[in-house]
Amino acid sequence: MEMPTPDAAIIDHKAALVARLAEVLPQDAIISDPAETRAYECDGLAAYKCPPLLAVLPTSTQEVADVLRICHQMNVPVVPRGAGTSLAGGAMPTADCVILGVARLNAVLETDYPNRLIRVQSGRTNLSVTGAVEQDGFFYAPDPSSQLACAIAGNIAMNSGGAHCLKYGVTTNNLLGVTMVMMDGTVVEIGGGHLDAAGYDLLGVICGSEGQLGVVTEATLRILHKPEGARPVLMAFDSNEVAGACVSDIIKAGILPVAIEFMDRPCIEACEAFAHAGYPMCEALLIVEVEGAEAEIDEQLALIKDIAQRHNPLELREARDADEAARIWLGRKSAFGAMGQINDYMCLDGTIPVSELPFVLRRIEELAAEFGLRVGNVFHAGDGNMHPLILFDANKPGDLETCEALGAEILKLCVEVGGCLTGEHGVGIEKRDLMTVQFNDADLEAQMHVKDVFDPKWLLNPAKVFPLAASATRRDAA
Repeated sequence: MEMPTPDAAIIDHKAALVARLAEVLPQDAIISDPAETRAYECDGLAAYKCPPLLAVLPTSTQEVADVLRICHQMNVPVVPRGAGTSLAGGAMPTADCVILGVARLNAVLETDYPNRLIRVQSGRTNLSVTGAVEQDGFFYAPDPSSQLACAIAGNIAMNSGGAHCLKYGVTTNNLLGVTMVMMDGTVVEIGGGHLDAAGYDLLGVICGSEGQLGVVTEATLRILHKPEGARPVLMAFDSNEVAGACVSDIIKAGILPVAIEFMDRPCIEACEAFAHAGYPMCEALLIVEVEGAEAEIDEQLALIKDIAQRHNPLELREARDADEAARIWLGRKSAFGAMGQINDYMCLDGTIPVSELPFVLRRIEELAAEFGLRVGNVFHAGDGNMHPLILFDANKPGDLETCEALGAEILKLCVEVGGCLTGEHGVGIEKRDLMTVQFNDADLEAQMHVKDVFDPKWLLNPAKVFPLAASATRRDAA
C-alpha cells in the first residue's frame, strides 16, 4: 500500500479533526477554509504571519472544554486568541494549530455592586466592562490603549495595564477569579468574589501566563466607584531627558497621580497631524492627571506644577473644563494609530525604574542613531512602562532585521538598569529568545516546570515565551 504524501496526511488529519469538532460545535463555529483562516494568520505584530490549520469560535465554557479535550486526544496544538491585538505575537499561529477564539464569549454574567465586582465571559472587550456598570457610577480600572477592541482574555494573558495603572494597578490587581479550561478539557475555578484564597497563589500564576497554562473563559473583576472628578495638566519640555527627570521628581515627592504619560517629538508631530489635539511642538510632552474632590485636585496639581516649574517647561496647560481635558487626552489615545499613518513600526514594551528614565531616554536616542532608525517614545512614565516605537520600512530589504536588532538592544538596556523585558505586552514570540537576558537557566527551568504541570504535552500556545529550542525540546519529550 502506497503511503500518503505529507500533504495528503495533513489533509486527512485536518478532515478527521474537523469531523470530531463538528460533534461538539455548530457548523458556523468551525473555520477551515484556507481563505478564511488567513484572517487569523497574525495578531498586532503583523510583521510575522502563519495561517493556522483551522479556527474555532466557541460560545460557552463547555464548548471550550470539548474543543480542548478533542485537540488533546489528537495531539493538536491550540493557540488561544482574544481580539488579536497582541503586540508581541502572543496569538501568532503555527501551521499545525487550532486557533481558539473567545470573541463569542462576551456576556456579562453577574454584577455585584455591594461587593464591587463583575463577572464576565473572557471575550468581552475591556471598555465594554466599564460600559456595563458606568450608569451606576462604577468603572473597571485597567485601560490599555487598545481598550476599545482588546478582550479581557488577552488582558489576563498579558497582565495588561494602561494609562491609569499608576494609581489603580494592572490587571492582576483587579482580577479576583477565573474559570479556566485545562488542555485536557478539565474545567477549574480559581479565586472568586472574595479576598485572597488560602494556599498557592494560582491566580497570580495564571495572570500574565500568556495562554501557556489554560484557556480562561470567565473572569471575576474588581470594579470601583467613579471618582468625583479628574483633571489633567499638559507639560512641554525642550528635551526627553528633562521630561524624564520631571517624572522622577514627581514620584520621589510622594505624589500619586492617576496617570503620567510621556510623548516625544516624533509622536507629538504624528498625533497632532492625525488628531489635531492642539499639542505644542516640543521635544517632550507629559500628561499628568489627578482625581478626587475639587479641593484635592487643586492641591495635588499645585504641587505637581511647582515641581514642573523647576524644570523650566516650555508650556504648562491645565484643563479648565471637560472639553479641554478630552483634547489633552485625544492625542495620547490616538498615538499608535497616528504613528501607523506615517510609518511601519514595531512597538516595544520594556519596563525600567522611574529613576532611570533620563538615562534610558538618552541612551535610546544614541542607539537609534547607531542603527540608523528613528524611534518614537510614548509610554506610561509613572510606572516606567516604556513603549518605544521603532520606525522602519517593511518594503526595504534588511530594515525589519535592523529594527529587530535595535529592539533587542533597547530591551537589554531595560534589564541592565534594573527593569524587565515586558510590562504589559508579554513575551510572545517577540522576546522569547531574549528571556536568557533576564533569567538564568535555573529560572527558566523553574518556569517550564510550571507549564509541565498545567500542560504536560506542551500543546497550549506553542513556540511562545520560552526560547524556541527549549520549548521544542520540551514538546518533543512529551
